[in-house]
Amino acid sequence: MKMKELFLAIVGLCLVSAGTGCARQSAAAAGPPPAASGTVIVESSGGKQIGATGTALPQPVVVQVNDEQGNAVTGASVSFSGAAGVSFDPPRGLTDSSGQFTTTVSLGEMAGRYQLVASTTTKTQKKVDLKIEEVALDYHRRLGQLLDDKYCSRCHNPESTPERVSNFDNLEVKPHAFTEGDVLNRMSDADLIAIISHGGPALNRSPIMPPYGYTLSKAEIQALIAYIRMISDPPYQAPGMVYAQK
Repeated sequence: MKMKELFLAIVGLCLVSAGTGCARQSAAAAGPPPAASGTVIVESSGGKQIGATGTALPQPVVVQVNDEQGNAVTGASVSFSGAAGVSFDPPRGLTDSSGQFTTTVSLGEMAGRYQLVASTTTKTQKKVDLKIEEVALDYHRRLGQLLDDKYCSRCHNPESTPERVSNFDNLEVKPHAFTEGDVLNRMSDADLIAIISHGGPALNRSPIMPPYGYTLSKAEIQALIAYIRMISDPPYQAPGMVYAQK
C-alpha cells in the first residue's frame, strides 16, 4: 500500500473511531430512557430565589411531574434550560420515587431576572414546559440586600427565620414587604429616599418607620433602593422607559 493510501486509511479509521466515541458520549449524556410519562410539571420548591451573580442559588430547584389525576409520576423525563450563562447540575434526568427532580442552579454574570424552563414529555411526545423565575444581584444590589437584612427585614418581612425573629406581628401599622411591587412601584426614587432618610412622617406615613439618614450613607440608600426595585413583584419599570413586548 502506498504511503498516501496508508495515510488516508489511518485518517478514516480515526474519524470513524471519533464518531463512535461522540455517539457513545451523547448517549451517556442523554441518560437512561424514561420509564413513564406525565401530563403536567409543577414547581415544588426553589422558585423566586435571590442570589448573587455567577453563583449557585441558596436552595436547589425542585419540580414534580404528575399524571392527569394529579398523582406523582416516577421515572418521567425532566430537562432544564435557561439564558446564556445559567448552568444546571444536573441539567436533565428522571423523576424519583416521589415524582420529583432536583437540580442546583447557578445564575449568570449579569444582574437581573432569569427565567428557567423545566420541561417534560407526555405519552404523545408533547413537550410540557414550566417557567420559573430567579433574581441575580450584582455587587451594588447585593449591598442593598445586606442592608435590608441588617436594618429593614425585621419589620418589613413578616416571616421569622432561625437567624432573625420578625417584629411584623407586633406593629400596629404593618410595613410593606419590599417585594410588594403593587405599592412600592408607585413610589418614585425620591419618595423612597425621603422615607428612608427621614422616616414615615416625611411622606405622611406612620411614625413607626424611623429615619436612617444618619445611619446610612447616600450610596447605601441608593443600593437599598436598587435592591428593592430588583426584587419587586410585579417587576418595577422605570417611568419614561419604553419596554419591548415579549
